[in-house]
Formats: sequence, C-alpha cells, structure tokens
Amino acid sequence: MAALCSEFGDLVQIKKQLISVISLCKERGLVHSVKWASELAFALDPLPKDELPPSHLVSEEDVQDLDAFALAKSYFDLKEYDRAAYFLRGCHSKKAYFLYMYSRYLSGEKKKDDETVDSLGPLEKGQVRNEALRELRVELSKKHRAGELDGFTLYLYGVVLRKLDLLKEAVEVFVEATHTLPLHWGSWLELCNLVTNIEMLKSLSLPSCWIKDFFMAHIYTELQMIPGALQKYQSLIEAGFSKSTYIISQIAVAYHNIRDIDQALALFNELREQDPYRIENMDTFSNLLYVKSMKPELSYLAHNLVEIDKYRVETCCVIGNYYSLRSQHEKAALYFQRALKLNPRCLGAWTLMGHEYMEMKNTSAAIQAYRHAIEVNKRDYRAWYGLGQTYEILKMPFYCLYYYRKAHQLRPNDSRMLVALGECYEKLSQQVEAKKCYWRAFSVGDVEKMALLKLAKLQEQLTETDEAAQSYIIYIQEIFSCGEQLEHVEVSTALRYLGQYYFKNKLYDEASLCAQRCCDYNDAREEGKALLRQISQVRDQTETASGELFVSLSDNNTPIKRVSPLNLSSFTP
Repeated sequence: MAALCSEFGDLVQIKKQLISVISLCKERGLVHSVKWASELAFALDPLPKDELPPSHLVSEEDVQDLDAFALAKSYFDLKEYDRAAYFLRGCHSKKAYFLYMYSRYLSGEKKKDDETVDSLGPLEKGQVRNEALRELRVELSKKHRAGELDGFTLYLYGVVLRKLDLLKEAVEVFVEATHTLPLHWGSWLELCNLVTNIEMLKSLSLPSCWIKDFFMAHIYTELQMIPGALQKYQSLIEAGFSKSTYIISQIAVAYHNIRDIDQALALFNELREQDPYRIENMDTFSNLLYVKSMKPELSYLAHNLVEIDKYRVETCCVIGNYYSLRSQHEKAALYFQRALKLNPRCLGAWTLMGHEYMEMKNTSAAIQAYRHAIEVNKRDYRAWYGLGQTYEILKMPFYCLYYYRKAHQLRPNDSRMLVALGECYEKLSQQVEAKKCYWRAFSVGDVEKMALLKLAKLQEQLTETDEAAQSYIIYIQEIFSCGEQLEHVEVSTALRYLGQYYFKNKLYDEASLCAQRCCDYNDAREEGKALLRQISQVRDQTETASGELFVSLSDNNTPIKRVSPLNLSSFTP
C-alpha cells in the first residue's frame, strides 16, 4: 500500500489509499469498514483513470487458494459461515486464513444470537456465549506470539479478546493493529469503544496517520469532550471532506450530546436531503424530535423508515419513540424489545426501554434494562442517570447517589446531573454538598432553570436569609431575561420571599415592587395585597425614605449590603 499521508495536503493520495483499503476489506467481508471508507472516498473528487491505484500484488499462496477462497467467499456472503470455514480449512494465504477465522467467529456469534432470541425474554440475563471464542483465542495467540498475524487478523484477535472480557490485552492488540494497518477503520473503532477516559487515551501510542484525526474526533464525542470534537470535525471539513455525510452525521450527534437541539435538527435535516434513504443515526434524530414534541415530523420519519427497511434496529427505535411520545408506553416497549431481538447489543434500545418501564412504574424491569445498557457501554450517562432516578423512586438515596455520581462523572457540565446530585445530598442531610451542586448547576448553564430555586429554598430552610434572597433575585432575573414562561408558582414563591425579606429590612420600595408583582399570580395575590397594606401602614407612620435606611443599614455592616436591589421594571412575567 502507498506510503501514508501524515497530513491532508495530498487528497489524491488519500483517495488512492481509501480505494485500496476498500478493496482489501471487501475481500475479507468487513462490510462496515468498506462502507465507512466508501463514504469518505465518495466525498473526495474522482481520480483520473491513470491515477487509479493498481490491483494488489498476488502471492503464490493467493494463487493456490484462489478457487477455494472464491467459493468460500460466496458462502460467506450468503451468511453460510460454517460452510465457508469448511472449504477454507486447508488454505495457507493470509487472506484465506483471515476469512477462515472470521467465518468461525461469525458462526459462533450467529448461533449465540439465535439462542438468545429463542430462549430468553428481553430482560433475562442469559449465560449464552459464543462457544468458538476460546478456541479462536488459543489459535490466534499462538500465531501472535510467532509474529504471523497481519493487520486484519490482529483486529480479529482483538475482537475475540474483547468478547472474552480481556480488555487490557484487547487494547494492546488493537493498538498493534492500527500500527500494522492504519487504514482499517474497524481497529480504530474497536479501540474507541475500549478507551474509558482522556488519561487512557493520552497513554496510547498511536500511529501518525491522517485517519487518526477521524479517530480523535470520534473519541472526543464519545468522551463528551464536544468542543474538541467539533473543532476536529471542522478541521476535517476544511481539509477537503466537506461533502462527507459521515462527518455531518457525527457533528449532528455531537450537538445532540450537548443538547443543542436546534443545531442538531438542522444538521439531521441536511443529512436527510443529501442521503434520503439513510437509516443510520436516525434513532438519534428521532430522540431530538421526541424532546421537541414534534409529533408530525416523528410520525413522518417512522413511516419513511418502515418503507425503507422495517426490520432495522434504528427503525424499531424510531417507532418506539413515536409511540412513547403518544404515551402508548406498552407499544413503545414492544418496539424496543423488537430492536433488541435484532441486535442485543443496541445501546439506545436498552436505555429507551428502561425509560418506558419507568413510565409504566415497573422499576425492577427498568433497573434490568439500564444495567444491560451499562454492560453494552459503561459510558452511557443516560443509563446511569436512569438508575439513579429509579432508586430515587424506591427511596434508596445511597444507591441513588452512587448512580448520579457516575452520570455526573460522564457529564460534568450537565446541570441535570448536578441538580439530581444536589437533591440526593439534601435527602442525606449533606446540605453543604447540596448547595455546591446547585450553584455549580447554575454556573454551567442550568437547562431546566431549577438549580437556583432549589438553592434558595435550601438556604431559606437553613435560615441563611441574605443568601436565599440573593439566590431568589438571580433566579427571577434569569427567568424574565430568558423570556421563558415557567410555572408561575415558582416565580411567585421567589417574589413572596423577597417581598417579606425587603419589608423586614425596611427596604419599602423593593418590598412594594415585589408585592405588586405577587398580584400577577393567583396563588400569591392575597399575600401581595396584604404586604402592600402593611407597607402603606408603615409609610404612614414614618417619613424616612427607604434609600436612607439602606445607607444606614450598610453603615452598620449588616449583611444587607451583599444583596443588590431587585430591578423588575423592564420585565413582565
């Protein structure tokens, strides 16, 4: 294969390498790597006829195995894996040996999946295993020690080790595979699924190759380092991959992960225009439509995917989301179960099924579904968060705290995790920790605009009156400045407190303003009127201005000086 480009200066050379690796992967039945490389190659300009890379060199062993390999590959393509392996058992070329071992591996996987679907319910924890794994490991390890494995067979060896939960060894083998054959995306993707944190990523010795930039962008997305991922993808677009649907989909997923819903929706709509029959990532698109309660659009997407391929995992998840949005939770769970029969390792389906069982108040089934999701991918913060919510319902705060902490570690800047943690600490009477969580949630951008309210209420309970007042002030100003219409009762709670607070501290102008605002809310109207009467009585008794009082209070070094006057004149609830 041609020498690897370390940068993106020579797109012609990159295109040649992609064409070469497509051919190599196609011969070995690595369909997902073929698709990935083909999508990238399609995004680059076509090569002139005289620039096309030559066919691969054929060894003497390849010639001897030619007929057997062609026959076995035809069986392999028809998913007759045992039959393919049978006719390859005497072959000696590296290409034939890979297909022989890969056929045995896929045969075991197919039998395992068939047995799982036939014998188990959707939530049962079966002990069904791929019986071929141990034999494959023994054979491949001997070849590995002898240095006889090429890049593709190293990839297969890594997959076998991962399936046997020998993760440390698997990482080492995948790193070796990326050095031996850097252009095989499958090895990079497997490695991505095993990297658990940024420290582990930094410790890996990876080859210097243009494909590494795609890997880094992907792993940053997985590790929730979204700004870094978006920067990498933008660099790849500028380098010449602006037409790549793969990159557009990855950027859309990245925006989905940071809950920039409008941006993600726009990108998914663009993706649908460029690739209207695409099913991949459409389950993520449906999650966004679900969050925005876009029933007609979700219905259209579901019908469209059913017409394309109704027996795809993503299609089942989209239909499940559609029924969930219509509050038909039993039907939704049924479609997520169908998705899991098609692919028991479908992370999204396990998590979404957990959500549906939560809606149906079936906490034990929800716990099992979330645990399955974590087994598939320990980085799925939604499953950890779902477990926390489940144990919260079961009134088990210590368990709840453990799972919320896990979710927070994966999403340190997600306010929902921090608010959940704060509530948990509050239940465990760890008020200092709870206050830290609420303030941090506000600082990172409170999605649900509840952190300051909870902080203020906690400070009110702890008789930290000045701090509570300050929190209520910021809360009200945040709500009105956003122009958001939240529950009136929450705003009125803050206004009631501030009205009494200002009145006690003889700041009658501010107290009067809060009381007037209270009259805008049904539940606080009477209290607002009562406070206005009290202020009127006090003002009748004294001619002292509230501004002079504020100055004298400040001179006495009371805590009031920390609280800025509330300015609501420009806002309307």
